[in-house]
Amino acid sequence: MNNQFEEFQKKRLLTSYFSVIIIISVVLFLFGILGLSVISIKSASNSFKEKLTVSIYLKEDIKNVEINQLKNSLTMSPYIKSLNFISKDEAAIFMKEEYGEDFTDDIGYNPLVNSIDINLKSDYINNKILDSISNKILENKFVDEVIYDRDLISIMNNNLNKIAFWILPASLIFTIIAFLIINSSIRLSIFSNRHTIKTMQMVGATKHFIRYPFIIKNIKLSIISSIIASLGLIALIIYLDNSISLLDMINELLLLGLFIVILILGVIISWASTFFATQNILNLNTEKFNF
Repeated sequence: MNNQFEEFQKKRLLTSYFSVIIIISVVLFLFGILGLSVISIKSASNSFKEKLTVSIYLKEDIKNVEINQLKNSLTMSPYIKSLNFISKDEAAIFMKEEYGEDFTDDIGYNPLVNSIDINLKSDYINNKILDSISNKILENKFVDEVIYDRDLISIMNNNLNKIAFWILPASLIFTIIAFLIINSSIRLSIFSNRHTIKTMQMVGATKHFIRYPFIIKNIKLSIISSIIASLGLIALIIYLDNSISLLDMINELLLLGLFIVILILGVIISWASTFFATQNILNLNTEKFNF
């Protein structure tokens, strides 16, 4: 009879653990999808920003040594992502390929000038910073003008700010929902052990001694759940990468950070939920407790 009861208790315990793992895994996986969406949006916006071109047009009488001097100066600048020098002859060839005719034949000379196209790092793509960079570049006496699309940059940054405005509260709300769902699951699991907890308390065990194994157990379950959620997220990323080359768009460090956040979030929620769930049972009046 005792063996049957012990077998029943083990099965019930395993079922409880399995349920907790499944619930935490699903919640963390959904949280990971939200995080992946945020990273994808940020990476895509950074990629788009870094494709915006700032054109530096040079004066007609500039010398090769001055061109090299300017190129080296720009290359060493912290805001430069890439740099491409376009000579006036290369610009004429491009115009011919673009419009299908050689305009220099009509006017007898090449009116174009040497230029340098630069792409900035995403953190520097806003009009205020670009104005400062542009003014600094214009201090070179052999630079004629600096041109970039101010309107496009303003529209892009405004739209990204709107997206960020909605993503932040959505992330906060989802985190709260994740906490509530995981907390409810763990509370039910702890409540099923209420008789064991109160019995240990009645024989003189301290609250820390009683609480400790439950916290350790649920942290282990949350780690297992985090691994499952991360594996599910990796499978999703691989699937999306085969369809839209997702890995080429997103920052690998941010992706690694997401997996770490999933692990930490699971551990923190499990610890807090277990602590307060056991605390509530420990604070119950023993005389009124229903055994």
